[in-house]
Amino acid sequence: MTTPPPSNVPPSTPSHPTGHTSSREGAGTLSVLRDRGFVQQITDEGALAARLAASPVTFYAGFDPTAASLHVGHYIPLMAMAHLARAGHQAIAVLGGGTAMVGDPSGKTEMRQLISAEAIANNRAAIEPQVRRIIGPAARIVDNAEWLLPLNYIAFLRDIGRHFSVNRMLTADAYKLRLEKGLSFIEFNYQLLQAYDFLALCDRHDCALQIGGDDQWGNILAGTDLIRRLRQKEAFGLTFPLLTTASGAKMGKTAAGAVWLDPGMTSPFELYQYFVNVDDGDVVRFLKLLTFEPLDEIRRFEAVAGAELRDAKRLLARAVTAIVHGPEAAATTEAAARAAFGGAGGDQSGLPSLRIDRQRLEAGTKIVDLIVELGFAPSKSAARRLVEQRGVKVGEREIGEVDATLQASDGSTLLRVGKKHVGRLIVGE
Repeated sequence: MTTPPPSNVPPSTPSHPTGHTSSREGAGTLSVLRDRGFVQQITDEGALAARLAASPVTFYAGFDPTAASLHVGHYIPLMAMAHLARAGHQAIAVLGGGTAMVGDPSGKTEMRQLISAEAIANNRAAIEPQVRRIIGPAARIVDNAEWLLPLNYIAFLRDIGRHFSVNRMLTADAYKLRLEKGLSFIEFNYQLLQAYDFLALCDRHDCALQIGGDDQWGNILAGTDLIRRLRQKEAFGLTFPLLTTASGAKMGKTAAGAVWLDPGMTSPFELYQYFVNVDDGDVVRFLKLLTFEPLDEIRRFEAVAGAELRDAKRLLARAVTAIVHGPEAAATTEAAARAAFGGAGGDQSGLPSLRIDRQRLEAGTKIVDLIVELGFAPSKSAARRLVEQRGVKVGEREIGEVDATLQASDGSTLLRVGKKHVGRLIVGE
């Protein structure tokens, strides 16, 4: 029999870390999520609100470890989980070691590249601390490889697959989009596996709620329906909007690529700079979604401009950096930003830095190479365009030639690329 038996681990008992409210005090949990902009669709809002108000609810969101870090796009579900956890509900983060071997077609025009089991395990280990830092230490972290990899395929088709209508599955946006380009059979199974995750978590931990981005709506409904059919239990789904900027771009994308939560892939300074430079029209919305700042304090920025709006952007950047990397990193980064953009002097230690030894300097180091190495451009051709547009300075020297090199006379100095990127060049032995 494929259907997972109840685990010998007892259902999760929600704990309430210092500073968290009880579930009854969290009766307005759903309204808080809605007021902050998290709610797009809910399977049964009235029943879910009553359930959240009556007792602690175990809920989950999934993150497939397909890269060595989560990125800013994952930050929305993590913050939604953190708000629910602060209201006294039990969070489960599923790091999908099993589903990562298949690949989620949602939102993708091409099939995801399949990665090795070893890479998935390494990614999972790197991502777990990021998840815990944002949701809180009481979060339960599980890997769906535990119950997906041992599945008997024939038994799975008989016990689970028979409850899925292919006609209905093909109406899902994820599948409709991919049918035009070509949908592989392995990806077509993804909805069954995600629904089975919800069923397994229902059995093992009495999980009653799945949350995720709105592109997961069809998969979430499949899980609630499977639990109703096989367990005759009430289960809920909640999705939040897929976040875009005021310009319509996907949040967390820059010219140099994704904005990662790992400090080695996107430095705290770069993360700070991303948010301190958001569009004016995004500031209040992002403060609500991406920080724990009280709503009453956020609303005072709704009708401000100029210096006050710049204060709101600094608050946003500081708060997000503190949540992702810690208060100390946020303070160091803010000091570095003041030093880089507020005039000479100040603590520049938080700036992205690149060390160039004398041997490399004497061999001739092109400025365009340094731009790419600091992550200020995704490629050398993009770096050359920045130089051609007269947007690059080394110290006070404007770089006008694409083949320009770092000079000994430059010494240890700042590399400025456009109005938003500043890095330290440290020339040493």
